Amino acid sequence: MTPVILSGGSGTRLWPLSRGQYPKQFLPLVSGYTMIQETVLRLDGLAGLKAPIAVCNEDHRFMMAEQLREIGVRPAAIILEPVGKNTAPAVAMAALSAAEDDVLLVLPADHVVADRAAFHHAVLEARALAEQDLLVTFGIVATEPETGYGYIKRGSLRYGPAYKVDAFVEKPDAQTAQRYLDSGEFFWNSGMFAFKAGVFLRELERFNPEMLAVCRASLQAAKPDFDFVRLDKQTFSTCPSDSIDYAVMEKTDKAAVIPLDAGWNDVGSWSALWDVTDKDGSGNAIKGDVLTVDTRNSFVHSSNKLVAVIGVDDLIVVETDDAVMIAAKDRVQDVKEVVEQLKTLKRSEANVHRKVYRPWGHYDLVDCGDRHQTKRIVVKPGAKLSVQKHHHRAEHWVVVKGTAWVDKNGEKILVSENESIYIPLGVIHSLENPGVIPLEMVEVQSGSYLGEDDIVRYEDQYGRI
Repeated sequence: MTPVILSGGSGTRLWPLSRGQYPKQFLPLVSGYTMIQETVLRLDGLAGLKAPIAVCNEDHRFMMAEQLREIGVRPAAIILEPVGKNTAPAVAMAALSAAEDDVLLVLPADHVVADRAAFHHAVLEARALAEQDLLVTFGIVATEPETGYGYIKRGSLRYGPAYKVDAFVEKPDAQTAQRYLDSGEFFWNSGMFAFKAGVFLRELERFNPEMLAVCRASLQAAKPDFDFVRLDKQTFSTCPSDSIDYAVMEKTDKAAVIPLDAGWNDVGSWSALWDVTDKDGSGNAIKGDVLTVDTRNSFVHSSNKLVAVIGVDDLIVVETDDAVMIAAKDRVQDVKEVVEQLKTLKRSEANVHRKVYRPWGHYDLVDCGDRHQTKRIVVKPGAKLSVQKHHHRAEHWVVVKGTAWVDKNGEKILVSENESIYIPLGVIHSLENPGVIPLEMVEVQSGSYLGEDDIVRYEDQYGRI
């Protein structure tokens, strides 16, 4: 069985932690591991698993590779989507990359599952059904009339522990959701699946041959890029966009639903995150440097600063480097409206944090003025920035930890701790960390234009030219 890790979605409802270039699946929201790492680690103990196939946006490729490396997992492939086309094409790409009789376990990378033993039991049952050429989905045993999930109605026909799917239904209103709960015939739609790669592809060809044809062509034209499979953008952009549910599961006569009661949550909002986070005696979920006085049933997250909350109930308070968000717990679904406003205003807070991750490490924008800005730069051991120049800015680098190899117009210079170097405007240069510890630097930029697009690359080991 091959796990397929789907890392789509922007997670806008968890802004300001989750952002376009750093969405929730790459964040450690419920433990010391990120959501992607939790998804993979949750499989520990299942016998017969092959290396996972990961599917993600190409902008997130280095984060995906690094987070898998941190937990000692080498994927069979990391497939890069140049544009998002929903889950059906993503799974089709994984299926085309696998053996025809291989059972794929399709897992979105942003779920919480509290009961690992129950999850493993359901997976093994689903694998046995998938071996019989059924397309299995996991139906979450509903515990409340939730209006934020789609539902699956079970039929009367049984496949051992599973049911034939009678229907997939959209997110209901409150009255309909209560009726679903009372009937006992409906499950929450988890978006997790198990099926043979070949069976899924044959059903996709029956119901959406155009999508499958584009996926095949995109994969055939794909280019290997380190550990990545980079799909052909021109071809893949023409692919129809659709979910697995709409493209296949709603139409096939092979769909089965297996009940899953394992403390599942898709962490789709701040209130959902409050649900799955440990709480103090007053019902408060606290993260970071936080003080509370006469506060109840609230979620308070501090990334950097001391946050003090006094005399409030049912609030969500989230502090990051560059934003503070405060919301009533019953209005957290409206966070996406703030993100839309940020996008309309073309503000960077919609997409990036103050700390920006790159394949070589990261930088943190510490200060910014009219003709200057200061960054704290961390370069991983053995990593190298691209050979580049700037038309509008000069740079001053001060090494505070580690050692830097600097190439300045062809001259190789070793810069050690407490030493500095000046890179004039227009000079071709590169920076490398030759050591075994992270290189930490302070960079001061000065000039008429300081945007990240003022970079002319000549060489780049990460394929960014």
